[in-house]
Amino acid sequence: MSAPQGSSEQSSTIDALLQETRRFPPSAEFTANANVRDPSVYQRAKDDPEGFWAEAANRLDWFQRWEKVLEWDAPWAKWYVGGKLNASYNAVDRHVKTWRRNKAAIIWEGEPGDSRVLTYRDLYREVNTFAAVLKELGVSKGDRVAFYMPMIPELAIGLLACARIGAPHTVIFGGFSSEALRDRCNDSGAKLVVTADGGWRRGNVVPLKDTTDAAVAETPTVEHVLVVQRVGPSVREVTMQEGRDIWYHEMAAKVGRKIIEPEPLDSEHPLYIMYTSGTTGKPKGQLHTTGGYLVGASLTHEWIFDLKEDDIYWCTADIGWVTGHSYIVYGPFTNGASVVMYEGAPDFPDKDRFWDIVEKYGVTILYTAPTSIRTFMRWGEQYPAMHDLSTLRVMGTVGEPINPEAWMWYNEHIGHGRAPIVDTWWQTETGMILITPLPGIVATKPGSGTFPFPGIEADILDEAGNPVPVNTGGNLVIKRPWPAMSRTIWGDPERYKRTYWERYPGLYLTGDGARRDEDGYYWLLGRVDDVLNVSGHRIGTMEVESALVSHPAVAEAAVIGASDPLTGQAIVAFVTPRSGQSPNDALQADLREHVVKHIGALARPKKIYFTTELPKTRSAKIMRRLLRDIAEGRVLGDTTTLLDPNIVSQIKEQYESTEG
Repeated sequence: MSAPQGSSEQSSTIDALLQETRRFPPSAEFTANANVRDPSVYQRAKDDPEGFWAEAANRLDWFQRWEKVLEWDAPWAKWYVGGKLNASYNAVDRHVKTWRRNKAAIIWEGEPGDSRVLTYRDLYREVNTFAAVLKELGVSKGDRVAFYMPMIPELAIGLLACARIGAPHTVIFGGFSSEALRDRCNDSGAKLVVTADGGWRRGNVVPLKDTTDAAVAETPTVEHVLVVQRVGPSVREVTMQEGRDIWYHEMAAKVGRKIIEPEPLDSEHPLYIMYTSGTTGKPKGQLHTTGGYLVGASLTHEWIFDLKEDDIYWCTADIGWVTGHSYIVYGPFTNGASVVMYEGAPDFPDKDRFWDIVEKYGVTILYTAPTSIRTFMRWGEQYPAMHDLSTLRVMGTVGEPINPEAWMWYNEHIGHGRAPIVDTWWQTETGMILITPLPGIVATKPGSGTFPFPGIEADILDEAGNPVPVNTGGNLVIKRPWPAMSRTIWGDPERYKRTYWERYPGLYLTGDGARRDEDGYYWLLGRVDDVLNVSGHRIGTMEVESALVSHPAVAEAAVIGASDPLTGQAIVAFVTPRSGQSPNDALQADLREHVVKHIGALARPKKIYFTTELPKTRSAKIMRRLLRDIAEGRVLGDTTTLLDPNIVSQIKEQYESTEG
C-alpha cells in the first residue's frame, strides 16, 4: 500500500482519524506486580536478539541443548539447531512432577451445560492413552494426523498425543465443508482422521462424522477414521464403516492405561500444518516446527497476558485456527495455565453466555476478537451488566484491527476500566504474537497494537522499499527472523518464497498495511488488498469502517470497493445497525456525512446497504471478499469458512433487488 498522492485534505483527515488522543497507562499497582515491568527489555532484545531468544528458550525442558540459536539463509530459518525436545513433555509431563499435578489444566463447558475439569495429572493420563491409541492404529513419527472436531477436551488431548510421538497434526475447523476437509487431508497426506459423532452449535448437532464420511471417500492416504463419542447414539446415530472406522472409547479401553514415553525430537521436527482459510485455490499449509514455535508461543503467552499461577485463562477462539493452537493449547499448557474451553455459540441459550462463563469460572484473562466485541455492542450492554465480571484483570483482542469505539466499549462494559487491553497482531504464518502492548509497561491507545514484541523488528515500507514517513500508510514487514515463524508451505517451498519473501528480499512481507504515529505506535489497517483506489487516491477500508462504527447507530460495518466508470472504484458499505436503530434513508444520508466529517469527501460511501449480519468466519473475521463478489456480480467464492452461509445469500438478494 503506497501513500496517497496529491490529496492533502485526505491525508490530514485520515491522520486525524488515526491519531487517537486517549491514552491508558498501566496503573502503578498493575506495573508493580507485572511479569515484565522494566522497559529496558526492548533495547536489550534489540541489541542482542539471539541472546534474547537463547534466554527465552531456557523456559523449556530440553532433552539435548541446542548448539546454535539461529541458522538464517533467507528465507529459510532453523532455530535452536541441534536441540532435542518434545512439545507434549513440556505441556504435560513436567507439570506432573510438581504441585501443578493437581492444578486444573482444562476447564471445559459444553454448549448444553455439561462440564468437565481435567487436572494436569488427568491430562497426562489422557494424552498417554490417546498416544497409545495412535500407535495401535499404526501412526508413527512423521505420519500426519488430521482432526475435524468440536471444541471438546479430546481435541487438545489428541494434539498433544500427536506431538508426543512426533506425528505432525493438521486441524481442520469443524465448520468447514467435506470438500475443504478432503483437500487438506490430501494435501497433507493424512494417514488418520480424528472426528466426533457430532458437536453442539446453537442447540443443534453439527454432523461431523457425516461430513468426514463424504470427505474420506476421496482421500486415498487415510487408513482409519477415529471417532470420539460426543453426543451419543440417543441424540444421533452415525454409520461406522467396518475396517475403517473405530470408536475412540473402545480403542482406549483396549489399550488400557499405557505410558508412552515422549519422543526426543529435533527442534526443527514438524509439529503441525495449519491451512490458511478462505482461498478458492490449492490450500496453503503453513508448516510450524517444534522448538522455536514452543519458545515463541509460551513466552508471548506469559508476558503479554501477564500470566500468574492462579489465573483462569480463556481464549474464545476455536482450536481449528492458529489462535487456538498457540493460545489455547501450546502456549498455555507449556506455561502450566488453567485453560477454559467452551464448545458452543456466544448467544446460546441467550446473548449473555460468554459473561455467564466469565462469572461462573472466575475468568481473569479474556482473549477474544474485535468482531465479537462489535457483536456484543450491537446486542447491548444489558447482557454483560447481568453478570459479575470483576475477576477480569487482563483482556485481549485478536483477528483484525479493532476500531477505537469497540476498544472503548470493551474497556468500559467488560473491563470496567480496571483491566488493561492487549490488542495483538499476528498471523497464521507468524505462529506467535508480533505486535502488542506489554501491559505492565506500555500505555495503550484505543485501536493501536502499540509496539513490536521484544526481539521483533518491524518496519513500514513504500512500494520502492523505503521506510514511509510518520502517519503514512505502507506495507508492514518484519526485518528479522523470529522463532515461531512458519518454515515453509507444506509441499510448496517456492510458493512460500514467492508469497512472503520476494517483494522485499530478506524481509517478511505480511500483506497487511500499517501506519506509525509520532510516538512510534503501530496502527494496523487490515490487508493491503483491502485498499480502495478512488479517483487515484488510496483509502484503507479499515479507515472508512472505523468512521462508520464511530456513529452511535452503527454496530458493525464492512467496506469494499466496487467498479465505477467515473472514479475507478466506488466505496460501498454494508452496515449492521445497533439494537433499536431503524435503517432508513435518513440514517443512510447521516452516515455518509459522518464519514465525510471524519475522513473527507473522497471517502463518502457511494452506497450503503443495511444488513442484520455480516458474513464472518467462525474465527470472527469479516469476509469482505464475498461482499466484493456480490458487488461485482461474480460467482461467489469459497463459503466453507463462514459461520452462517445463509447471510451471504440474503445480502446478495438484497443487493440485486436494490440494483435491479
